[in-house]
This record gives sequence, structure tokens and C-alpha cells, in this order.
Amino acid sequence: MQLYIPKNYRSLLDVTQTEQAIKLVKDFFQINLASALRLRRVTAPLFVRKGTGINDDLNGIERPVSFPIKEMNDEGAEIVQSLAKWKRMALADMGLPSGYGIYTDMNAIRPDEELTNIHSLYVDQWDWERVITPEERTLDYLMKTVRQIYSAVVRTENLVQDYYPHIKPCLPEEITFFHAEELAAMYPELTPRDRETRVARDYGAVFIIGIGGVMPNGEVHDGRAPDYDDWTTPTVDGYRGLNGDIVIWNEVLERAFEISSMGIRVDQNALLKQLKIRHLEERSQLYWHQLLLGGKLPQTIGGGIGQSRLCMFFLRKAHIGEIQSSIWPGEMVSRCRANGIHLL
Repeated sequence: MQLYIPKNYRSLLDVTQTEQAIKLVKDFFQINLASALRLRRVTAPLFVRKGTGINDDLNGIERPVSFPIKEMNDEGAEIVQSLAKWKRMALADMGLPSGYGIYTDMNAIRPDEELTNIHSLYVDQWDWERVITPEERTLDYLMKTVRQIYSAVVRTENLVQDYYPHIKPCLPEEITFFHAEELAAMYPELTPRDRETRVARDYGAVFIIGIGGVMPNGEVHDGRAPDYDDWTTPTVDGYRGLNGDIVIWNEVLERAFEISSMGIRVDQNALLKQLKIRHLEERSQLYWHQLLLGGKLPQTIGGGIGQSRLCMFFLRKAHIGEIQSSIWPGEMVSRCRANGIHLL
């Protein structure tokens, strides 16, 4: 059990204030996100058919929650792990033009998640996806979109101070960009996680580009499935990858704090290349992959933004269980209670 107890921690809001503040943050942020990226809200599934390739496989080792459907001859269904691939199907069905997209509340169960201050069995995030043109599959377009999302984050932090003046803003006005390969060259003695801690502490907010591919030093900065983000396409700066993570410095936990994973999605070439790298060529025969390879899905950019994580950061909480109701080990509950951390 990995649990970090901040020294002399005291919640800045009581339980009632916390619940009110959660709604304030979620309502304000999603309106700003939708406006910045021209997104419309849609309803999303909680589960999808098993064996279609629609579910997110994350790093390929996490077990999805599955169940048989009695009225469909016990056909298997899976609780979604994210909606990375479902959203492209939804955009195809809706026929939205480039420059417009969708967002939704994604709720998932990840039973293999390691339970910590920031990881829960229950995942809630804003999943969003936007149609782009083939010409917009560039690093510049990715960075422009990151800045739009980060601006919504900064505005939300300022709103929180308006309602709760004792919670002071701490984010920088601008986000700084690094490629994972740059960080590996800058800090070869550090692990990828420690590199994130170093740059997040030094810059306050960073976007780390190129998550999922093998770097020249043989490392992978972090895992990423081969069939949604594009982490192999070369970019004009000499690196590879059109995806990344938004990472901010969390002063309460004294660590790097990822709030979003996002990227330009694979086209046909990137999909086949990445499946081959991961030795998963057989996936190309699945329903979803056949749609993409057949040119029936639009080119898109998209990602997920953690709802509980954002609220946890803005409200200066020490544990994600102060924001969402979940299941925790008894020892974790006891230690949290003894140190003023109220788990919902």
C-alpha cells in the first residue's frame, strides 16, 4: 500500500464545502473546455461488446471488468477502461466536420489499479475527441490544443479563489513543453517518474510529448496502447510522437501530478506500425481496427482529463478519496482518519 501523509495536513474545506466545490469546479471547467475546443456533450456507454477492439486496452495488461448478457445468449460485455476508441466511432456516426468534437463523462472501473493517494478503482474523467484534417496531424496543432486546455485549467483555479479566497492560485500562466527524449537526455541518471517530478517542480506545469514509444536509450517513458495515440510519427523537431501528458506540480503531495493524457490519434499507417512494434498485428482484424483501416473513421485528436484529480488539485486535497467515493484497504482508511484525511 502506497500512502503519502503530508506533514501537518489539514483540509481547507469541510465535507459539505468540498461537495459544493466539486460541483463548482466540474460545471465551470467543462463549460470552458467545450467552448475552447468547440465540443458538444454526448452520452457515452458504461460497457461495450467484448472482442470488438472498442475498449481501451491501456497498457495491455489491465483486466477489464466483464460480464455475460443473459438476453443475448451470454455474449460478453466489458466495462469501459476509457472511451479512446469509442469516441471516433461516435464522431463518424454524427458526421461532425473538422474543428468540432464531443465530450462526455467517462466512468470506469479498473480493478488492477494500484491504490494510492491518486489512484482509485473508480475512474472519472472528461473524455473528449475532435475531428481534424490530415494536414493538422502536426506537433504545432497538438501544442495549440494543449494550450487551450491548460488555459481552461488556469481559469478554473482562479474561479476557486473567487469562492474560497484562502485557496491561493499556484499554477503558472503558461505551460512548458518537453519531449520525453529531451528529459532522458537532460536527466539520464533519473527514472522517467523522477524526471517528471524534476520538471514539474521547476516549471509548475509541463506537457511531456512522446509517451509510449521506445526512446534512443531503450526506455519507454510510460505505457500507451498502440491503437489510439500516435507515438511513432516523426515531428519537425527531430523527435517522434504526437501525444503526451499534462503534468503539474502538486504542492500538497510534493510530486508531479498528471491530470490529462491526450494526443493526435493513429491514422492507418501509424496503427499498422504500432501494432507491429507491440507484436499485436492480430488486432488489425478486430471490428474497430477494420473500420479505421477501411477509412470509415475520421482523423481526430482527443484525450481524457481526470475529474477527481482536477478537483483534488484545485481544492488542495491529499487523497483522491476526499473527492470521490470508492473502496480502500482498511489500513489506508485508518491511517487517513488518524491524519485528518476524510475519505468519502
